[in-house]
Amino acid sequence: MFSLNFENVLEVIRSAHVIDLVTGLAVIGALRVVYLANRKRPGTTRLKGPSCGFFGAEKVIHESPNPTAVYEAWCKEYGVAYEIPLVLGERSIVLCDPKAVAHVFGRDSWSYALTEADKVIIARSIGKSVVWADGEVHQRQRRSLAPAFNSTSIRKLSSVFYDASHKLKLAWEAIIDAEDGGSAIIEVQNGLPPTRLDSIGLAGFLHDFASLDGKRDPVISVFDSFGALKHDPFYIRVLLLMKRFPVLFLIPVSISGLMNELYKAMEGTSKAFFEQAKREKDEGPLDGKEGYSIIGMLIKTVKEESNTPVTKEELIALLMTLVVAAYDPVAASMTWALLELARHPDTQTRLREEILSFDGEPTYDQISKDFPYFDAVVHEVLRLHPTGSPDIIRTAKEDDIIPLSQPVRTKSGEVAHNICVTRGSFITVPVATVNRLEALWGADAKQFRPERWLETNVAPQARDLQGYRHLVTFGDGPKTCLGRVFAIAEIKTVLWVLVKNFVFEMRDGPDMEVVKAEGMLPTRPTFVGEDGAKLPLRVKRYDG
Repeated sequence: MFSLNFENVLEVIRSAHVIDLVTGLAVIGALRVVYLANRKRPGTTRLKGPSCGFFGAEKVIHESPNPTAVYEAWCKEYGVAYEIPLVLGERSIVLCDPKAVAHVFGRDSWSYALTEADKVIIARSIGKSVVWADGEVHQRQRRSLAPAFNSTSIRKLSSVFYDASHKLKLAWEAIIDAEDGGSAIIEVQNGLPPTRLDSIGLAGFLHDFASLDGKRDPVISVFDSFGALKHDPFYIRVLLLMKRFPVLFLIPVSISGLMNELYKAMEGTSKAFFEQAKREKDEGPLDGKEGYSIIGMLIKTVKEESNTPVTKEELIALLMTLVVAAYDPVAASMTWALLELARHPDTQTRLREEILSFDGEPTYDQISKDFPYFDAVVHEVLRLHPTGSPDIIRTAKEDDIIPLSQPVRTKSGEVAHNICVTRGSFITVPVATVNRLEALWGADAKQFRPERWLETNVAPQARDLQGYRHLVTFGDGPKTCLGRVFAIAEIKTVLWVLVKNFVFEMRDGPDMEVVKAEGMLPTRPTFVGEDGAKLPLRVKRYDG
Protein backbone atom coordinates (compact mmCIF):
# COMPACT_ATOMS: atom_id res chain seq x y z
CA MET A 1 0.00 0.00 0.00
CA PHE A 2 1.27 3.47 -0.87
CA SER A 3 1.81 5.73 2.13
CA LEU A 4 2.56 9.45 2.04
CA ASN A 5 4.77 10.89 4.73
CA PHE A 6 7.03 13.92 5.19
CA GLU A 7 10.07 12.03 3.86
CA ASN A 8 8.22 11.16 0.63
CA VAL A 9 7.13 14.76 0.23
CA LEU A 10 10.59 16.10 1.03
CA GLU A 11 12.16 13.99 -1.74
CA VAL A 12 9.60 15.31 -4.21
CA ILE A 13 10.29 18.89 -3.12
CA ARG A 14 14.05 18.44 -3.39
CA SER A 15 13.79 17.07 -6.92
CA ALA A 16 11.34 19.70 -8.16
CA HIS A 17 12.22 22.92 -9.97
CA VAL A 18 11.08 26.23 -8.54
CA ILE A 19 8.63 26.75 -11.42
CA ASP A 20 7.11 23.34 -10.69
CA LEU A 21 6.62 24.27 -7.05
CA VAL A 22 5.11 27.65 -7.88
CA THR A 23 2.76 26.13 -10.46
CA GLY A 24 1.76 23.37 -8.07
CA LEU A 25 1.05 25.85 -5.29
CA ALA A 26 -1.02 27.99 -7.65
CA VAL A 27 -3.16 25.00 -8.61
CA ILE A 28 -3.55 23.91 -4.98
CA GLY A 29 -4.42 27.46 -3.98
CA ALA A 30 -7.06 27.78 -6.70
CA LEU A 31 -8.62 24.46 -5.71
CA ARG A 32 -8.63 25.51 -2.08
CA VAL A 33 -10.40 28.78 -2.86
CA VAL A 34 -13.06 26.93 -4.87
CA TYR A 35 -13.47 24.38 -2.07
CA LEU A 36 -13.83 27.02 0.63
CA ALA A 37 -16.22 29.05 -1.48
CA ASN A 38 -18.52 26.06 -1.90
CA ARG A 39 -18.17 24.55 1.55
CA LYS A 40 -21.15 25.16 3.81
CA ARG A 41 -20.82 25.61 7.52
CA PRO A 42 -24.38 25.47 8.79
CA GLY A 43 -24.81 27.42 11.99
CA THR A 44 -21.58 29.39 11.72
CA THR A 45 -22.08 33.02 12.70
CA ARG A 46 -20.78 35.34 9.99
CA LEU A 47 -19.45 38.57 11.45
CA LYS A 48 -18.45 41.92 10.04
CA GLY A 49 -14.79 42.55 9.35
CA PRO A 50 -12.17 44.01 7.01
CA SER A 51 -11.51 42.95 3.43
CA CYS A 52 -7.79 42.40 2.89
CA GLY A 53 -7.10 40.74 -0.47
CA PHE A 54 -5.60 37.38 -1.47
CA PHE A 55 -3.19 37.04 1.48
CA GLY A 56 -5.80 38.18 3.97
CA ALA A 57 -5.54 40.14 7.19
CA GLU A 58 -2.47 38.20 8.31
CA LYS A 59 -0.39 40.01 5.70
CA VAL A 60 -1.60 43.38 7.01
CA ILE A 61 -0.82 42.33 10.60
CA HIS A 62 2.64 40.93 9.81
CA GLU A 63 3.66 43.97 7.77
CA SER A 64 2.44 46.49 10.33
CA PRO A 65 5.03 48.05 12.69
CA ASN A 66 2.28 47.90 15.33
CA PRO A 67 0.01 44.82 14.97
CA THR A 68 -1.80 45.71 18.19
CA ALA A 69 -2.95 49.02 16.69
CA VAL A 70 -4.35 47.15 13.67
CA TYR A 71 -6.41 44.83 15.85
CA GLU A 72 -7.53 47.79 17.99
CA ALA A 73 -8.71 49.76 14.95
CA TRP A 74 -10.74 46.81 13.68
CA CYS A 75 -12.19 46.24 17.15
CA LYS A 76 -13.30 49.87 17.28
CA GLU A 77 -14.88 49.65 13.82
CA TYR A 78 -16.50 46.19 13.95
CA GLY A 79 -17.01 45.45 17.65
CA VAL A 80 -15.54 43.12 20.27
CA ALA A 81 -15.91 40.13 17.94
CA TYR A 82 -15.28 40.32 14.22
CA GLU A 83 -14.12 38.26 11.28
CA ILE A 84 -10.88 38.53 9.31
CA PRO A 85 -9.97 36.83 6.03
CA LEU A 86 -6.92 34.57 5.93
CA VAL A 87 -4.80 33.54 2.96
CA LEU A 88 -6.52 31.45 0.27
CA GLY A 89 -10.06 32.15 1.40
CA GLU A 90 -10.09 30.87 4.99
CA ARG A 91 -11.52 32.97 7.84
CA SER A 92 -10.85 33.54 11.53
CA ILE A 93 -13.06 34.98 14.26
CA VAL A 94 -11.22 37.59 16.34
CA LEU A 95 -12.30 37.81 19.97
CA CYS A 96 -11.69 40.92 22.08
CA ASP A 97 -14.67 40.28 24.35
CA PRO A 98 -13.52 39.14 27.84
CA LYS A 99 -16.33 36.64 28.33
CA ALA A 100 -15.67 35.08 24.92
CA VAL A 101 -11.90 34.96 25.52
CA ALA A 102 -12.41 33.30 28.91
CA HIS A 103 -14.72 30.72 27.32
CA VAL A 104 -12.17 29.73 24.67
CA PHE A 105 -9.21 29.66 27.07
CA GLY A 106 -11.22 27.62 29.55
CA ARG A 107 -11.61 24.91 26.91
CA ASP A 108 -8.12 25.26 25.46
CA SER A 109 -6.44 21.95 24.63
CA TRP A 110 -9.79 20.13 24.47
CA SER A 111 -12.52 21.99 22.53
CA TYR A 112 -9.88 24.32 21.06
CA ALA A 113 -6.36 23.37 20.05
CA LEU A 114 -3.20 24.58 18.35
CA THR A 115 -3.45 24.96 14.60
CA GLU A 116 -1.72 22.37 12.45
CA ALA A 117 0.86 24.95 11.33
CA ASP A 118 1.70 25.98 14.90
CA LYS A 119 2.18 22.36 15.91
CA VAL A 120 4.59 21.85 13.01
CA ILE A 121 6.55 25.01 13.90
CA ILE A 122 6.82 24.06 17.58
CA ALA A 123 7.74 20.43 16.90
CA ARG A 124 10.43 21.38 14.36
CA SER A 125 11.90 24.12 16.58
CA ILE A 126 11.78 22.85 20.17
CA GLY A 127 10.21 19.39 20.07
CA LYS A 128 6.94 17.93 21.32
CA SER A 129 6.88 19.39 24.81
CA VAL A 130 3.94 20.49 26.93
CA VAL A 131 3.68 23.62 24.74
CA TRP A 132 3.05 21.42 21.68
CA ALA A 133 0.69 18.93 23.32
CA ASP A 134 -3.11 19.01 23.44
CA GLY A 135 -5.79 16.98 25.20
CA GLU A 136 -4.79 14.00 27.35
CA VAL A 137 -1.11 14.22 26.36
CA HIS A 138 -0.98 17.84 27.53
CA GLN A 139 -2.85 17.03 30.73
CA ARG A 140 -0.46 14.18 31.56
CA GLN A 141 2.67 16.23 30.87
CA ARG A 142 1.47 19.27 32.76
CA ARG A 143 0.43 17.25 35.81
CA SER A 144 3.92 15.73 36.00
CA LEU A 145 5.83 18.95 35.32
CA ALA A 146 3.83 21.42 37.44
CA PRO A 147 5.58 20.69 40.79
CA ALA A 148 8.89 21.94 39.38
CA PHE A 149 7.37 25.36 38.61
CA ASN A 150 5.30 26.12 41.71
CA SER A 151 6.19 28.64 44.41
CA THR A 152 7.85 26.02 46.60
CA SER A 153 10.32 25.14 43.86
CA ILE A 154 10.96 28.70 42.68
CA ARG A 155 11.62 29.77 46.28
CA LYS A 156 14.78 27.62 46.19
CA LEU A 157 16.11 29.45 43.12
CA SER A 158 16.19 33.04 44.44
CA SER A 159 19.95 32.97 44.99
CA VAL A 160 20.49 31.97 41.35
CA PHE A 161 18.44 34.94 40.14
CA TYR A 162 20.37 37.32 42.40
CA ASP A 163 23.74 35.94 41.30
CA ALA A 164 22.98 36.52 37.60
CA SER A 165 21.59 40.00 38.36
CA HIS A 166 24.74 41.00 40.22
CA LYS A 167 26.92 39.78 37.35
CA LEU A 168 25.00 42.15 35.06
CA LYS A 169 25.35 44.94 37.63
CA LEU A 170 29.14 44.50 37.70
CA ALA A 171 29.32 44.48 33.90
CA TRP A 172 27.39 47.75 33.65
CA GLU A 173 29.42 49.36 36.43
CA ALA A 174 32.58 48.54 34.48
CA ILE A 175 31.14 50.26 31.38
CA ILE A 176 30.23 53.36 33.41
CA ASP A 177 33.63 53.47 35.13
CA ALA A 178 35.32 53.48 31.72
CA GLU A 179 33.57 56.77 30.90
CA ASP A 180 34.61 60.14 32.28
CA GLY A 181 31.19 61.66 32.93
CA GLY A 182 29.83 59.24 35.52
CA SER A 183 27.31 57.77 33.10
CA ALA A 184 27.34 55.72 29.93
CA ILE A 185 25.10 54.89 26.99
CA ILE A 186 24.38 51.19 27.43
CA GLU A 187 22.53 49.03 24.92
CA VAL A 188 20.45 47.30 27.58
CA GLN A 189 19.20 44.53 25.28
CA ASN A 190 22.77 43.25 25.01
CA GLY A 191 22.81 42.42 28.71
CA LEU A 192 19.32 41.21 29.58
CA PRO A 193 19.01 38.10 27.35
CA PRO A 194 22.40 36.72 28.50
CA THR A 195 21.38 37.36 32.11
CA ARG A 196 18.23 35.36 31.56
CA LEU A 197 20.10 32.55 29.81
CA ASP A 198 22.65 32.30 32.62
CA SER A 199 19.82 32.17 35.16
CA ILE A 200 17.94 29.39 33.41
CA GLY A 201 21.18 27.48 32.95
CA LEU A 202 21.90 27.48 36.68
CA ALA A 203 18.30 27.21 37.89
CA GLY A 204 17.25 24.67 35.31
CA PHE A 205 20.34 22.53 34.83
CA LEU A 206 23.05 23.60 37.33
CA HIS A 207 24.99 24.74 34.26
CA ASP A 208 26.61 28.15 33.76
CA PHE A 209 26.28 29.31 30.15
CA ALA A 210 28.67 32.17 31.08
CA SER A 211 26.90 34.43 28.57
CA LEU A 212 27.63 37.53 30.65
CA ASP A 213 31.30 36.57 30.59
CA GLY A 214 31.32 36.68 26.80
CA LYS A 215 30.91 32.99 26.04
CA ARG A 216 28.63 32.38 23.05
CA ASP A 217 26.64 29.18 23.14
CA PRO A 218 25.51 27.96 19.66
CA VAL A 219 21.92 28.56 20.77
CA ILE A 220 22.62 32.31 21.07
CA SER A 221 23.87 32.48 17.48
CA VAL A 222 20.65 30.89 16.21
CA PHE A 223 18.51 33.30 18.24
CA ASP A 224 20.46 36.25 16.85
CA SER A 225 19.80 34.95 13.32
CA PHE A 226 16.07 34.78 14.06
CA GLY A 227 16.18 38.33 15.36
CA ALA A 228 17.94 39.51 12.19
CA LEU A 229 15.20 38.21 9.87
CA LYS A 230 13.39 41.16 8.31
CA HIS A 231 9.70 41.29 7.54
CA ASP A 232 10.08 41.88 3.82
CA PRO A 233 6.90 41.40 1.72
CA PHE A 234 8.16 38.29 -0.10
CA TYR A 235 9.12 36.54 3.12
CA ILE A 236 5.74 37.35 4.69
CA ARG A 237 3.89 35.84 1.72
CA VAL A 238 5.99 32.68 1.91
CA LEU A 239 5.35 32.41 5.65
CA LEU A 240 1.59 32.80 5.18
CA LEU A 241 1.55 30.05 2.55
CA MET A 242 3.53 27.84 4.91
CA LYS A 243 0.93 28.37 7.63
CA ARG A 244 -1.82 27.15 5.31
CA PHE A 245 0.32 24.30 3.93
CA PRO A 246 2.62 23.20 6.80
CA VAL A 247 4.38 20.69 4.53
CA LEU A 248 6.10 23.70 2.94
CA PHE A 249 8.20 24.06 6.09
CA LEU A 250 10.23 21.22 4.59
CA ILE A 251 11.46 23.52 1.82
CA PRO A 252 14.99 24.71 2.71
CA VAL A 253 14.28 28.45 2.92
CA SER A 254 15.70 30.71 5.63
CA ILE A 255 12.95 30.24 8.22
CA SER A 256 12.82 26.44 7.97
CA GLY A 257 16.63 26.28 7.95
CA LEU A 258 16.81 28.33 11.15
CA MET A 259 14.19 26.12 12.78
CA ASN A 260 16.35 23.10 11.98
CA GLU A 261 19.46 24.83 13.36
CA LEU A 262 17.60 25.80 16.53
CA TYR A 263 16.33 22.26 17.03
CA LYS A 264 19.79 20.72 16.57
CA ALA A 265 21.48 23.21 18.90
CA MET A 266 18.77 22.90 21.54
CA GLU A 267 18.52 19.12 21.32
CA GLY A 268 22.26 18.63 21.76
CA THR A 269 22.41 20.96 24.76
CA SER A 270 19.28 19.55 26.41
CA LYS A 271 20.32 15.91 25.95
CA ALA A 272 23.66 16.66 27.58
CA PHE A 273 21.92 18.28 30.56
CA PHE A 274 19.53 15.34 30.84
CA GLU A 275 22.27 12.71 30.80
CA GLN A 276 24.35 14.62 33.35
CA ALA A 277 21.37 15.01 35.69
CA LYS A 278 20.51 11.33 35.32
CA ARG A 279 24.10 10.34 36.16
CA GLU A 280 24.13 12.56 39.22
CA LYS A 281 20.82 11.09 40.37
CA ASP A 282 22.22 7.57 40.08
CA GLU A 283 25.80 8.21 41.24
CA GLY A 284 25.63 11.45 43.22
CA PRO A 285 26.90 14.95 42.29
CA LEU A 286 30.12 14.88 40.28
CA ASP A 287 31.67 17.68 42.35
CA GLY A 288 30.34 16.38 45.65
CA LYS A 289 27.97 19.36 46.03
CA GLU A 290 24.23 18.87 46.15
CA GLY A 291 22.24 21.55 44.31
CA TYR A 292 18.60 22.13 43.45
CA SER A 293 17.58 22.42 39.80
CA ILE A 294 14.46 21.99 37.73
CA ILE A 295 16.00 19.13 35.76
CA GLY A 296 17.07 17.45 39.00
CA MET A 297 13.50 17.43 40.26
CA LEU A 298 11.95 16.40 36.97
CA ILE A 299 14.39 13.58 36.37
CA LYS A 300 12.72 11.74 39.24
CA THR A 301 9.56 11.40 37.15
CA VAL A 302 11.31 9.87 34.16
CA LYS A 303 11.31 6.12 33.50
CA GLU A 304 11.78 4.18 30.34
CA GLU A 305 8.43 2.35 30.55
CA SER A 306 5.58 3.47 28.34
CA ASN A 307 3.33 4.27 31.31
CA THR A 308 5.68 6.92 32.68
CA PRO A 309 4.14 10.28 33.71
CA VAL A 310 6.53 12.05 31.33
CA THR A 311 8.92 10.38 28.91
CA LYS A 312 12.59 11.13 28.41
CA GLU A 313 11.86 12.61 24.97
CA GLU A 314 9.13 14.87 26.38
CA LEU A 315 11.41 16.05 29.16
CA ILE A 316 14.20 16.87 26.72
CA ALA A 317 11.66 18.85 24.66
CA LEU A 318 10.67 20.71 27.84
CA LEU A 319 14.31 21.62 28.49
CA MET A 320 14.50 23.00 24.95
CA THR A 321 11.37 25.04 25.64
CA LEU A 322 12.87 26.41 28.86
CA VAL A 323 15.94 27.76 27.10
CA VAL A 324 13.83 29.38 24.35
CA ALA A 325 11.55 31.01 26.92
CA ALA A 326 14.59 32.04 28.95
CA TYR A 327 16.47 33.80 26.21
CA ASP A 328 13.96 36.24 24.81
CA PRO A 329 10.35 36.71 26.03
CA VAL A 330 11.21 37.40 29.68
CA ALA A 331 14.31 39.40 28.73
CA ALA A 332 12.07 41.48 26.45
CA SER A 333 9.74 42.17 29.40
CA MET A 334 12.72 43.42 31.42
CA THR A 335 13.71 45.67 28.50
CA TRP A 336 10.22 47.17 28.32
CA ALA A 337 10.32 47.75 32.08
CA LEU A 338 13.60 49.70 31.89
CA LEU A 339 12.25 51.70 28.96
CA GLU A 340 9.07 52.68 30.82
CA LEU A 341 11.07 53.64 33.90
CA ALA A 342 13.35 55.80 31.74
CA ARG A 343 10.29 57.44 30.14
CA HIS A 344 8.64 57.99 33.54
CA PRO A 345 11.30 59.28 35.98
CA ASP A 346 8.71 59.94 38.72
CA THR A 347 7.67 56.29 38.60
CA GLN A 348 11.33 55.23 38.70
CA THR A 349 11.99 57.43 41.73
CA ARG A 350 8.96 56.12 43.62
CA LEU A 351 9.94 52.54 42.83
CA ARG A 352 13.52 53.10 43.99
CA GLU A 353 12.29 54.64 47.25
CA GLU A 354 10.22 51.54 47.98
CA ILE A 355 13.20 49.29 47.18
CA LEU A 356 15.58 51.33 49.37
CA SER A 357 13.13 51.19 52.26
CA PHE A 358 14.11 47.53 52.65
CA ASP A 359 17.50 46.65 54.10
CA GLY A 360 19.19 43.96 52.03
CA GLU A 361 17.70 41.67 49.40
CA PRO A 362 14.21 40.26 49.88
CA THR A 363 13.39 36.58 49.83
CA TYR A 364 11.07 35.13 47.21
CA ASP A 365 8.07 35.50 49.53
CA GLN A 366 8.95 39.08 50.39
CA ILE A 367 9.55 40.22 46.82
CA SER A 368 6.28 38.56 45.80
CA LYS A 369 4.03 40.15 48.45
CA ASP A 370 5.62 42.95 50.48
CA PHE A 371 6.23 45.68 47.88
CA PRO A 372 2.92 46.86 46.40
CA TYR A 373 4.28 49.57 44.11
CA PHE A 374 7.01 47.28 42.79
CA ASP A 375 4.34 44.67 42.08
CA ALA A 376 2.20 47.31 40.35
CA VAL A 377 5.06 48.40 38.07
CA VAL A 378 5.85 44.83 36.99
CA HIS A 379 2.23 43.97 36.25
CA GLU A 380 1.66 47.20 34.36
CA VAL A 381 4.60 46.26 32.12
CA LEU A 382 3.13 42.77 31.61
CA ARG A 383 -0.27 44.28 30.81
CA LEU A 384 0.90 46.93 28.39
CA HIS A 385 3.74 45.00 26.74
CA PRO A 386 3.09 41.25 26.46
CA THR A 387 6.17 39.94 24.70
CA GLY A 388 5.01 36.71 23.12
CA SER A 389 3.11 36.49 19.86
CA PRO A 390 0.72 39.42 19.24
CA ASP A 391 -2.08 36.88 18.97
CA ILE A 392 -3.06 33.42 20.15
CA ILE A 393 -4.67 31.33 17.41
CA ARG A 394 -6.68 28.19 18.00
CA THR A 395 -8.84 25.90 15.88
CA ALA A 396 -12.17 24.52 17.09
CA LYS A 397 -12.14 20.75 17.56
CA GLU A 398 -15.92 20.61 17.85
CA ASP A 399 -18.99 22.76 17.28
CA ASP A 400 -19.44 25.34 20.02
CA ILE A 401 -21.39 28.42 21.10
CA ILE A 402 -19.20 31.25 22.41
CA PRO A 403 -20.94 33.69 24.81
CA LEU A 404 -20.42 37.45 24.63
CA SER A 405 -20.52 40.07 27.39
CA GLN A 406 -21.95 42.56 24.90
CA PRO A 407 -23.77 42.01 21.60
CA VAL A 408 -22.26 42.50 18.15
CA ARG A 409 -23.68 42.99 14.67
CA THR A 410 -23.43 40.09 12.27
CA LYS A 411 -22.57 40.45 8.60
CA SER A 412 -26.29 40.54 7.80
CA GLY A 413 -26.91 43.30 10.34
CA GLU A 414 -28.57 41.16 13.00
CA VAL A 415 -27.72 41.49 16.69
CA ALA A 416 -25.86 38.48 18.10
CA HIS A 417 -25.47 37.74 21.82
CA ASN A 418 -23.28 34.72 21.17
CA ILE A 419 -21.23 33.26 18.34
CA CYS A 420 -21.76 29.83 16.84
CA VAL A 421 -18.61 28.15 15.53
CA THR A 422 -18.24 24.84 13.73
CA ARG A 423 -15.47 22.30 13.95
CA GLY A 424 -12.38 23.53 12.09
CA SER A 425 -13.09 27.24 12.61
CA PHE A 426 -10.12 29.46 13.49
CA ILE A 427 -10.25 31.66 16.59
CA THR A 428 -7.82 34.56 17.17
CA VAL A 429 -7.24 36.33 20.49
CA PRO A 430 -5.10 39.50 20.08
CA VAL A 431 -3.29 39.49 23.42
CA ALA A 432 -2.12 43.10 23.76
CA THR A 433 -5.40 44.41 22.36
CA VAL A 434 -7.42 42.65 25.06
CA ASN A 435 -4.97 43.86 27.72
CA ARG A 436 -5.46 47.45 26.53
CA LEU A 437 -9.21 47.57 25.96
CA GLU A 438 -10.63 50.83 27.28
CA ALA A 439 -13.88 49.02 28.07
CA LEU A 440 -11.93 46.91 30.56
CA TRP A 441 -9.15 49.16 31.82
CA GLY A 442 -10.59 52.66 31.44
CA ALA A 443 -9.89 55.65 29.22
CA ASP A 444 -6.17 55.53 30.04
CA ALA A 445 -5.82 51.85 29.10
CA LYS A 446 -3.02 52.56 26.62
CA GLN A 447 -0.99 54.57 29.12
CA PHE A 448 1.66 53.27 31.49
CA ARG A 449 0.09 53.92 34.91
CA PRO A 450 1.12 51.46 37.65
CA GLU A 451 -1.13 53.22 40.15
CA ARG A 452 -4.15 51.47 38.60
CA TRP A 453 -3.06 48.26 40.36
CA LEU A 454 -3.19 49.98 43.76
CA GLU A 455 -6.76 51.19 43.37
CA THR A 456 -9.49 49.50 45.37
CA ASN A 457 -11.52 48.30 42.40
CA VAL A 458 -9.00 47.33 39.72
CA ALA A 459 -10.59 46.87 36.28
CA PRO A 460 -14.03 45.65 37.43
CA GLN A 461 -15.10 45.12 33.81
CA ALA A 462 -12.23 42.69 33.32
CA ARG A 463 -13.55 40.21 35.86
CA ASP A 464 -14.90 38.01 33.08
CA LEU A 465 -11.23 37.19 32.49
CA GLN A 466 -10.64 34.82 35.38
CA GLY A 467 -6.95 34.31 34.64
CA TYR A 468 -3.93 35.73 36.41
CA ARG A 469 -4.62 39.38 37.34
CA HIS A 470 -7.29 39.53 34.59
CA LEU A 471 -4.53 39.56 31.97
CA VAL A 472 -4.12 37.33 28.92
CA THR A 473 -0.34 37.82 28.85
CA PHE A 474 0.20 34.29 30.14
CA GLY A 475 -2.93 32.84 28.56
CA ASP A 476 -5.51 31.20 30.78
CA GLY A 477 -7.22 27.90 31.42
CA PRO A 478 -5.56 24.47 30.97
CA LYS A 479 -2.78 25.97 28.84
CA THR A 480 -1.89 28.96 30.98
CA CYS A 481 1.88 29.49 30.99
CA LEU A 482 3.57 26.85 33.14
CA GLY A 483 6.55 29.12 33.84
CA ARG A 484 4.62 32.21 34.95
CA VAL A 485 5.78 32.10 38.59
CA PHE A 486 9.37 31.51 37.48
CA ALA A 487 9.24 34.40 34.98
CA ILE A 488 7.75 36.96 37.37
CA ALA A 489 10.18 36.02 40.14
CA GLU A 490 13.15 36.57 37.86
CA ILE A 491 11.81 39.82 36.38
CA LYS A 492 11.35 41.21 39.88
CA THR A 493 14.79 40.07 41.07
CA VAL A 494 16.65 41.59 38.11
CA LEU A 495 14.72 44.87 38.34
CA TRP A 496 15.32 45.03 42.09
CA VAL A 497 19.10 44.90 41.65
CA LEU A 498 19.21 47.25 38.65
CA VAL A 499 16.86 49.96 39.95
CA LYS A 500 18.55 49.90 43.36
CA ASN A 501 21.95 50.58 41.81
CA PHE A 502 21.33 52.55 38.60
CA VAL A 503 19.33 55.48 37.24
CA PHE A 504 17.94 55.02 33.73
CA GLU A 505 17.28 57.91 31.34
CA MET A 506 16.27 58.25 27.70
CA ARG A 507 19.42 58.72 25.65
CA ASP A 508 18.30 61.88 23.82
CA GLY A 509 15.54 63.12 26.09
CA PRO A 510 11.99 62.05 26.96
CA ASP A 511 10.52 62.59 23.48
CA MET A 512 12.42 59.83 21.68
CA GLU A 513 10.05 57.80 19.52
CA VAL A 514 9.80 54.11 20.38
CA VAL A 515 8.78 51.49 17.81
CA LYS A 516 8.63 47.70 17.64
CA ALA A 517 11.87 46.19 16.41
CA GLU A 518 11.68 44.12 13.24
CA GLY A 519 12.54 40.46 13.39
CA MET A 520 11.12 37.07 14.25
CA LEU A 521 11.70 37.21 18.00
CA PRO A 522 9.02 38.41 20.47
CA THR A 523 8.04 42.07 20.55
CA ARG A 524 11.03 44.19 21.55
CA PRO A 525 11.32 47.98 21.67
CA THR A 526 13.78 50.13 19.81
CA PHE A 527 14.19 53.79 18.92
CA VAL A 528 13.41 55.23 15.50
CA GLY A 529 16.59 55.20 13.45
CA GLU A 530 18.25 52.30 15.28
CA ASP A 531 19.37 49.31 13.25
CA GLY A 532 17.68 46.24 14.68
CA ALA A 533 16.46 45.57 18.20
CA LYS A 534 18.64 48.03 20.08
CA LEU A 535 17.65 50.11 23.08
CA PRO A 536 20.52 52.39 24.14
CA LEU A 537 19.68 54.12 27.42
CA ARG A 538 21.76 56.53 29.48
CA VAL A 539 22.70 54.67 32.66
CA LYS A 540 24.43 56.12 35.71
CA ARG A 541 25.13 54.88 39.20
CA TYR A 542 22.62 55.74 41.88
CA ASP A 543 24.61 57.55 44.58
CA GLY A 544 21.80 58.19 47.02
